[in-house]
Amino acid sequence: MIPYGRQNITEEDLRAVTDVLKSDYLTQGPNIQEFETAFAKYVGAKYAVAVANGTAALHLCALALNVSPGDKVITTPITFAASANCIRYCGGEIVFADIDPSSYLIDINAVRSLLEASPKGTYTGIVPVDFAGRAVNLEEIKNLADEYGLWIIEDACHAPGGFFTDSEGNDQLCGNSKFADLAIFSFHPVKHIACGEGGMVTTNSIELYQKLLALRTHGIVKSNDLYVNSIELAGGDESYPGWYMEMQTLGYNYRLTDFQAALGTSQLKRADDGIARRRLIAQKYNDAFSGKSFISGQSGVDAGHAYHLYIIEADDRLSLYNHLREQKIFAQIHYIPCHLMPYYQSLGWKAGDMPKAESYYRKCISLPMYPTLTDEEQSFVIKSVYEFYNE
Repeated sequence: MIPYGRQNITEEDLRAVTDVLKSDYLTQGPNIQEFETAFAKYVGAKYAVAVANGTAALHLCALALNVSPGDKVITTPITFAASANCIRYCGGEIVFADIDPSSYLIDINAVRSLLEASPKGTYTGIVPVDFAGRAVNLEEIKNLADEYGLWIIEDACHAPGGFFTDSEGNDQLCGNSKFADLAIFSFHPVKHIACGEGGMVTTNSIELYQKLLALRTHGIVKSNDLYVNSIELAGGDESYPGWYMEMQTLGYNYRLTDFQAALGTSQLKRADDGIARRRLIAQKYNDAFSGKSFISGQSGVDAGHAYHLYIIEADDRLSLYNHLREQKIFAQIHYIPCHLMPYYQSLGWKAGDMPKAESYYRKCISLPMYPTLTDEEQSFVIKSVYEFYNE
């Protein structure tokens, strides 16, 4: 069986988890901060907050930015539903902007058209997605966002280690928060870093960082510098008691466990090797399918692409999908456009609203892409696609 994605758990990973299971802390222990520090350094951000999963990360970002009913936020329809749902959790309204068919990313011209069609202040934010591992040019997005007073949450779940090149020729890592208020990542098993479940928020804002820390743990703070109640009310004489804490806002239990964090820290040590292998796999797919009449588009080769997925746009996609499954190749479809999900259709979206995204969806298929995919397995995938089209 060849899946579209697969985790890679090594003996080092197993030892890291076992060490935690034998320790005094299974959760809320020292491994959390160790993982956060290492991850922040990896992406080039000042702060990182580990959370239960990528969806929790998105929700906390929306809460930290005070998303509320009446807010209108723009995102892409080609993404996992959580990129949009996080705004709905807070009562905000999602507005979809179509994709650029050459990159599969949100089309900045479509975003600009939405903003120009309404008075300034109509929209409050944008959630660009580094879909499949290709980095959004956040410098361009930020220039537009600043013009209209928008905040930015970068959904980088697919792209740890990915980057775009800015106008000065500098590579900007996904999640470094230079051009976004917040960025989020996922540690689901098929992602670059696998913790079973898990997520991370990165930011360069100390204010947002402190809000995230509280919101992650029931809205509770435990810091003399942040307490609102007086020392006397807290039960102390000249200082706050050691046991004291305050719930200052309505938060959530979105914490990560120590053994998940230990696994993440261990996996992070191999992240660059994993990216390098993914790029070699992408190059082989690109060479195999370039110029083929039955392929109308593919992920291609991009130096900054993190290649969570390798996508081709293929004729007779459904039959190809079924053919590959018969060969025990479990390709996948990423994604059904969000605006066509029944929930979002109930809010007024309909077929035809996002023609480029819908055209992409009719042909897209994600081929196996993970670092432990062998050359022989990849050759078999390519051969099976060729066979289907009688190549």
